[in-house]
Amino acid sequence: MKIIVPMAGRGSRLRPHTLTVPKPLIPIAGKPIVQRLVEEIADVMKQELEEIAFIIQEDFGKEIENHLLDVAASLNAKGVIYYQDKPLGTGHAIMCAQKSLDGPCVIAYADTLFKADFNLDESADSVIWVKQVENPKAYGVVELNEEKEITGLVEKPQEFVSDLAVIGIYYFKQGEVLKAELQKVLDNNIIHGGEYQINDGIKAMMEKGMKFVPGKVDEWMDCGNKNITVDTNNRMLQFLHKDGHSLVAESVTIKNSEIIPPCYIGEDVVLKNVTIGPNVSLGDGCVVEDATIKNSLIQSFATIKNANLDNAMIGNHATFDGNFTSVSIGDYSELV
Repeated sequence: MKIIVPMAGRGSRLRPHTLTVPKPLIPIAGKPIVQRLVEEIADVMKQELEEIAFIIQEDFGKEIENHLLDVAASLNAKGVIYYQDKPLGTGHAIMCAQKSLDGPCVIAYADTLFKADFNLDESADSVIWVKQVENPKAYGVVELNEEKEITGLVEKPQEFVSDLAVIGIYYFKQGEVLKAELQKVLDNNIIHGGEYQINDGIKAMMEKGMKFVPGKVDEWMDCGNKNITVDTNNRMLQFLHKDGHSLVAESVTIKNSEIIPPCYIGEDVVLKNVTIGPNVSLGDGCVVEDATIKNSLIQSFATIKNANLDNAMIGNHATFDGNFTSVSIGDYSELV
């Protein structure tokens, strides 16, 4: 099995954090979003993982490319990097990795996380992963027949079609079939909103009678903007804590401080006169003094003093000294 991960651009909705680090590499509970995504897919699929292909912008740089290759290696898979030179949509992005589109493939967009426990329908040609939602008008949803097979995809339906929203993760038993249909989309210049869409390839496969079924996930967590990303960090910490994961590094220095779980505390963090938690991630090398922090995501090597933070997101190497309560500052920023 292969996993193909279109990573798009850096992500404008999560600025300033994505000015220096692409959104899929923002850490959630101590691991980059994209790493948590592919680990969860590998766990759910229970198939031998051969390759992980990452589709990125070329200006991400070699350091980030090497980090992605290390993510693949950590799952004993071959890592491959492809470049999308222009933001021309999901169908175009996937076709940038067409050399990897053969055999069993999972395509997963890198700004979403999930929790699921289901058995793959081996009789299906494809599985589209969905989450039941309260307001289907705000999502793209699947249309089902009486056999609970997917017969259509409807974007933001104004009349009820179903309450199963597409979360952006797909399984194809034969990746080469999707490749052939997406090539036709490109050749015939089938465009919606100025972009080539994966849905046009999927709909062509459905018209040929291929069997699509839903795979329902238990939890769907977005990483679209600062508030949603902080909330996703909170939820992931709760899942990991419930599952018994050790989240506080042994190298943490704790002086007159309290940690209220769940919290992720990275290597060589220094805590002095602070209360941390619940639902806080502190990256490696952070120094926190005279502060109270809860429900916050703080990346590596940040310095925080005299702070009372709730719902905060602070980037790498940032310095924060003050009494602000809800902030979002990026890498190398300083508030004093």
